[in-house]
Amino acid sequence: MDPKPATIDAYLDAIDPKFRPDLERIRAIVTRLVPEAEETISYSMPTLKYQGRALVFFTASKKHMSFYPSSFAIEELGDRLSGYKVTAHAVQFTLGNSLPDELIEDLVRVHLRHLESSGH
Repeated sequence: MDPKPATIDAYLDAIDPKFRPDLERIRAIVTRLVPEAEETISYSMPTLKYQGRALVFFTASKKHMSFYPSSFAIEELGDRLSGYKVTAHAVQFTLGNSLPDELIEDLVRVHLRHLESSGH
């Protein structure tokens, strides 16, 4: 993979093609929920920003994908994440155990609510 893709499309073009549909689905869900989200690359990951602040990141690794909706969202919806490997900031998933659309939406909504209420 190109070590520093400049756009989300360039990132997606460079990953294992089997992961692309899931990452495109995340991108589409977030863009539908937050049409004003800006696409960028941050920390070498596809990033969707809201009002200049990171809303979500998503990545593909060799054996799994990761979705970074914020530690606040992971903490608040942790009871719904028991089937996934979870870190403080990310939810890891695989092709065989993908994140449902509704869960992605809810994680995004929680972080969006936090961003709008925090003002920073």
